[in-house]
Amino acid sequence: MTLWDQLVQYTASGLVVGGVYALIGLGFVIVYSVTRIINFAQGEFVMLGALLMVSFEQAGLGAGAALALTVAAVALVGALLQRVAIHPLASAPALAVLILTIGASIALRGMALIVWGTDPVALPAFSSGPPLHFLGATMVRQGLWVLAVAAVVFAALWFFFTRTYPGTAVRACAINARAARLMGIRVDRTYLLAFALSGALGAVAGAVVAPITYATYDMGLMLGLKGFVAATLGGLVSPPGAIVGGFLLGLLESYSAGLLSSAYKDAVAFIVLIVVLLVQVAGWLPWRVTEEA
Repeated sequence: MTLWDQLVQYTASGLVVGGVYALIGLGFVIVYSVTRIINFAQGEFVMLGALLMVSFEQAGLGAGAALALTVAAVALVGALLQRVAIHPLASAPALAVLILTIGASIALRGMALIVWGTDPVALPAFSSGPPLHFLGATMVRQGLWVLAVAAVVFAALWFFFTRTYPGTAVRACAINARAARLMGIRVDRTYLLAFALSGALGAVAGAVVAPITYATYDMGLMLGLKGFVAATLGGLVSPPGAIVGGFLLGLLESYSAGLLSSAYKDAVAFIVLIVVLLVQVAGWLPWRVTEEA
């Protein structure tokens, strides 16, 4: 395999992984933009999406029905998390809410361990067939599903935020919650919607990546952290930035694993996060991850 073929292969693999990171990063961005809360339970939404997708498929449901039920179920989990755990702490310090989301992450992981156990479970690909070859790269068919579903979700979110009243309300609260409240927008309902959307996005990410990697009760920890890095790369308040950050992180991981060593694959995300934060502190970035962003 020539160097060109290797680079094309790494690029294709990086785009697939980046699509997953972008979906997870969008969940962080939507919640933070509206509520100024960093929801570290986002990774567990991904884990629930993967495991529920497997369970629904094993129950005999088709891929479409299983995906719809999975998204609805995890969106409900996100809404319940906001209403039951986070809403009562509306006046609490931000650090307390942050710790609560970490605790919720641990609790969801523990419940998944009880329900599904420690054994990895596999999900069949959405469509069968041999891998596809193009421009010297080889991609499994599920990789195309990841990119296609991610593209549909990105388009649907654009339509939701720009062409619907609930989406406009979410954007208004992200810009200025106090002004939105004065205009008659129910800010508390918008917070609830933001968490439901983040749950849905996590469920989609988990469902599409499950056929590529085994689904386990602890898979959400690393995926959630990498999604957070993707969101941070985009400034933590910009959905397009989270999308770009997700694909950029996926490409960096793929190139480092292929050209250097796979041992560095998981370290790349944290190196990127440290670099971004240091550069931001130095004032070299046009955006800042603060409440005034």
